[in-house]
Amino acid sequence: MKIEIIGAGAVGLLVASFLAEKQASVKLITRTEQQAVQLKVNNLMRTNCDGTTSVFPIDAAASLSGDADIIVIAVKYGQLQDVFKQLQTVKPTTPILFLQNGLAHYDEALRLPFHQIAFCSVQFGAQKINEYHVAHKGIGPMKIAVAKGEKIFFSHLGAYSSERFLIVFEGDAEAMLLEKAWLNCFINPLTAILQVPNGQLIQRIDAFQLLKKLYNEMIMAFPQFAENFHFEQVVALCERTAENTSSMLADVLAGRETEIETIVGAIIKKAHIDNKQLPILQTLYLLVKALEESGERM
Repeated sequence: MKIEIIGAGAVGLLVASFLAEKQASVKLITRTEQQAVQLKVNNLMRTNCDGTTSVFPIDAAASLSGDADIIVIAVKYGQLQDVFKQLQTVKPTTPILFLQNGLAHYDEALRLPFHQIAFCSVQFGAQKINEYHVAHKGIGPMKIAVAKGEKIFFSHLGAYSSERFLIVFEGDAEAMLLEKAWLNCFINPLTAILQVPNGQLIQRIDAFQLLKKLYNEMIMAFPQFAENFHFEQVVALCERTAENTSSMLADVLAGRETEIETIVGAIIKKAHIDNKQLPILQTLYLLVKALEESGERM
């Protein structure tokens, strides 16, 4: 089975490394020809959670081959329109798997003319070191849910699951994405504004109090999460990823557009549909938007 991954950022590189480790036929589709060359010359390097390094030969190119058995899209939401143009030459029978944060891409993806579409929620940590080197920064599952078509077209990906790269299949794609976006609302905006690693949210008294108030507000707006998701799990998530730089903070520090709209903005819109108010989250949303507009590093 030929797997092509569009996007060679942190997530794309990490997923490719674990697939290559399991002897999958995987090819990275890069934004530039230069990165493709670097990957083929230097191989794909992964720094593991225990500090060891693994190296894998990898195929890479700046364009799709046209004969992939499955295409994985691992770019951020803002790059999806360019990817949709690339997909115009792909056969509609080719299964497509989306690996984006947030909810904004869900309806857009389902409007594409492909017969088999699935979505993914990743809960591991990844940090891009350079064009061919990625660091695994936290172990967590890669959840997959089919939204259009049949699970059988994606189920073979389960063969590449491992203890460090657990692949789990879920039943409801939209609910899975909502849950991940809901979780991201706790860590991403706060770390981006305070410019601290994840662990500081529970180590600093002021940040911890804000985190607790945000949790209470979110539970009031989304009571369906109250039974199975307690504040202790938010704390545990911060502990498990204590040294990690959130993706939103990384974007702010690099002067890039963040995913505030597709993550936090989408959750705020969901709450408004049910006439629920999220004043703390709304304030965090506006602060991150202000950081984006000014390019200021607080």
